[in-house]
Amino acid sequence: MSPQRTKNYVLVHGAWHSGRVWDRVVPLLTRAGHRVLAPSLTGHGEKAHLLGPDVGLDTHVADVVAVLAENHLTDVILVGHSYAGMVVSAVAGQVPDRIAGLVYLDAMVPADGETVLDVMPLTGHLIEAAAASGTPWRIPPLPEQPAPVGLFGVTDPADTDWLRTMLTDESVRCFQQPVRLDNPAMDAIPRTHIHCVGSTPPGVTRRPVPPVQPNGDPSRVWELPSGHDCMVTAPKELTELLLKAG
Repeated sequence: MSPQRTKNYVLVHGAWHSGRVWDRVVPLLTRAGHRVLAPSLTGHGEKAHLLGPDVGLDTHVADVVAVLAENHLTDVILVGHSYAGMVVSAVAGQVPDRIAGLVYLDAMVPADGETVLDVMPLTGHLIEAAAASGTPWRIPPLPEQPAPVGLFGVTDPADTDWLRTMLTDESVRCFQQPVRLDNPAMDAIPRTHIHCVGSTPPGVTRRPVPPVQPNGDPSRVWELPSGHDCMVTAPKELTELLLKAG
C-alpha cells in the first residue's frame, strides 16, 4: 500500500472570529498526517489591533495569498467558513496554481463583482446599525440568541464562553468591497460545499448550489448536522469531511 499523500490545509475563519476557532480541528488534521495553517485575518486574533476603516475584503485576500507564498504552499485545500467564502474565492482567482481544492464551509459563494451585501442581503441591517453608531465603520459580533441558534450556532455555555474570547468587530468595508473572480483558470479547481443544517438564524438564506461545478464535474454538497460554527461543536465530524474533500 502506498503512503498517504500529505496535503496542505489552509483554514480561513469567518467574520468576527480568529484563527483560534479552528483549534479543535487543526490537531485532528495534523494527526492524520497533513500540514495545517489557520491564520487570523487582519483585525482579528493577534492582529486585532490592526482593525481600521481601511480593512476590507481585499485586505483579507492579501492576507491569505501572503500565507500561501510565505510558506511556499501548493496543492492547497483552501477552506473558507461563512464570510471567508468570499475570501477563498478571490484567493483562488489570484493564485489558482496553488489551490488543489476549495471547500465552502457554510459559506458565502459569490459571483464576480458581488459584495457580502449582495450574497447575504441581511447584512444590510448590520451596516445600517453601524452607520447610526458612534463608529460607523465597524460592526460588532452578532449577539447570542436563544437555542438552537445560540452564538453562531454554539449553545453549550463553556463553548460560548470560549468563543467570546476570540470575537472582535468587523470593518464595514469587508462587507462592501466587491470580489474579483475574473480569472478563468480558477474554474478548473474542484469545489466542495459543506452545509451546517443544525440551526439557521431567522432571515438567513442559502443560495442553491448549481448541479454542476465550474469544472464540469457534478457538484459535491454535504450536510453536517450542527450549528454554524461546526469547528467548535462538531470538530471530529467536520474533520472527517475535510479529509474526504481533499
